[in-house]
Amino acid sequence: MKTYYVKTYGCQMNKHDSERICGLLETLNYKESKNISDADLVIYYTCCVRKSADDKFYGQLSSTKFKNSEKVAVGGCLAQKESKKLLERFKQIDFVFGTQNLKDLPNLLANLNGNRYSKTDMQPEFNSDLPFKRESEHKAWVAINRGCDNHCTYCVVPQVRGKEVSRKHENIISEIKTLADENVIDITLLGQNVNSYGKDLYNKPSFSSLLEKVSKTSIERIRFTTSHPKDLSEDIILVIKECENVCEHIHLPFQAGSDVILKKMGRNYSKKHYLSLISMIRRHLPKASITTDIMVGFPGETETDFNETLDLVEKSQFDQAFTFIYSKREGTPAASLKNHIDYQTKLKRFEKLVKLQNKISLKQNKKLEGATVDILVEETSKKDNKLLTGRTKTGKLVHFKSSDSLIGKIVYIKILEAKPFFLIGDSVE
Repeated sequence: MKTYYVKTYGCQMNKHDSERICGLLETLNYKESKNISDADLVIYYTCCVRKSADDKFYGQLSSTKFKNSEKVAVGGCLAQKESKKLLERFKQIDFVFGTQNLKDLPNLLANLNGNRYSKTDMQPEFNSDLPFKRESEHKAWVAINRGCDNHCTYCVVPQVRGKEVSRKHENIISEIKTLADENVIDITLLGQNVNSYGKDLYNKPSFSSLLEKVSKTSIERIRFTTSHPKDLSEDIILVIKECENVCEHIHLPFQAGSDVILKKMGRNYSKKHYLSLISMIRRHLPKASITTDIMVGFPGETETDFNETLDLVEKSQFDQAFTFIYSKREGTPAASLKNHIDYQTKLKRFEKLVKLQNKISLKQNKKLEGATVDILVEETSKKDNKLLTGRTKTGKLVHFKSSDSLIGKIVYIKILEAKPFFLIGDSVE
């Protein structure tokens, strides 16, 4: 039996795609290998949102020695964007496939015969019927739409993921019911912008209506990501408020606090509008966890602009923030803007932002010290095999000591100590 190894870079959508790739390969009688050196087929599923993701992939590909019989493929976002360059630069690559060509893998593998080629054409339909091999028995991704129509000036996603395409309600609900029958406890509804779900479908069903339907299944925990501020409506927040199994965790990227920079980014909302969304969420869901994405060093960003970002962070009191230094992406409008910021200035601002957010994250987590929370136990800690790791309904990471027989169960934990990025607790008998 032939073996395969899949290395995944980037976001949740990429992880979900890789689960589909693994599932598809196993229907072709491939068996997963735990080591890249032992595999007959190696697939790198790539990201190109930031230059650091490119560099990480290039470094790992260049440093890996492959067997003569080994086949090497590159898929995902970087493959979609740079298919020709990849084949020209790296002779060890046998074929390249794009973000919408997963279903073509059987034909690509069958037709190699010493040829090297790529397939990166965009598909109009949503291929949701591919088999998958989940990483977890208890958690699952469920893609509800793909692509993005927002065209933020710094972002390559519309280029590599295509236009927004939504799945039909009945297709999504059917998959979720199957997951429930397989004892999945926690699902995450996935999309580049879940809030714009349904705009391309007949009758234009809203995301809030889908979320309400999903809440009526037997799944115990329902999450979703990612939301765009211009499309987040009060209807969505009210569904979370009214449906006990929809988790009170909202990831709402704001990127920058300056209206000048937001306009240059093409984000289509203002600082005032974003803060009004935070107020609306806090009003309806006072215990909700709110997380975000923040970018520093966008071309033309002044100290005044950056201070507007710090001000928004102070006012919003995020539970966590994923912070990034602006990365120039060729082919995006932002790449051709004037007044790019030097790296040292970007780094200085980044460090100042991280310091502020870590302080706020610790403050938010300390509110839970002494409280008892219910968590889904996910796995043994990767850093300490004596600890188990799980998440609260609000998405907070909790470490505690106990038997691994609890993995896959919802248990009650008393929080003993708060850290900026996680909580330490003890199981309640």
